[in-house]
Amino acid sequence: MKDKVFKTPIAKKFEFDEAVASVFDDMLSRSVPFYDEVRKLVIALILAEQEEGKKVLDLGSSTAKFLLDLHSKMECNMHLKGIDNSQAMLDRAEQKCQALGADISLEFADMLTYPYEDEDIVVSNYTLQFIRPMQRLELVEKIYNGLKGTGLFIFSEKVVFDDKKLDKQMIDIYYEYKKRQGYSEYEIAQKREALENVLIPFTMEENRQMCYKAGFKQVDTLFQWANFTTFIAKK
Repeated sequence: MKDKVFKTPIAKKFEFDEAVASVFDDMLSRSVPFYDEVRKLVIALILAEQEEGKKVLDLGSSTAKFLLDLHSKMECNMHLKGIDNSQAMLDRAEQKCQALGADISLEFADMLTYPYEDEDIVVSNYTLQFIRPMQRLELVEKIYNGLKGTGLFIFSEKVVFDDKKLDKQMIDIYYEYKKRQGYSEYEIAQKREALENVLIPFTMEENRQMCYKAGFKQVDTLFQWANFTTFIAKK
């Protein structure tokens, strides 16, 4: 279904409710530059590490698109699990998994309190940015402590730049991108207002330092387009 959430005046801040869940796959593909390519890149990395029984945990798994794509390509029986705190998203995900006969575990859970334990790979696609900044380091520490010795944390985030002029240029370039995807200036402005103080991005360096402070020994950039970046942190 096509994303038309912000064609009419908004009455509340952005939330992952049924209205968003119903169009979320389209919203991601049209709102996040190179989202499909980055998803394929991350899946390829996971497949390069695949082993029988390996655990992959997706934080903020939404409609399970990432996990379903991974499931369709894996060649051994890895344990795939997604957690989300939106029941509307989980309902959509359950329907899709059942329709495709995919053995994927889904759980209603808060990533801040989830008991991370013996995880091999944790994936977070544009979810940390919705966690309050003061809680973000604590969450990444929990992820680090819940990973096995060779564990990986792969996450994508919208970022800001210290250079205010550059940051403004990147925002303008991004809005032009959204217009090319069919969003009107009104929809773009509406969504920006709805996300204000809900989505709070860090700089690239703040994301890296957060991982180092949590204990990760190596943090690399897998991909970047303007103010969208994918990182990989190794324990």
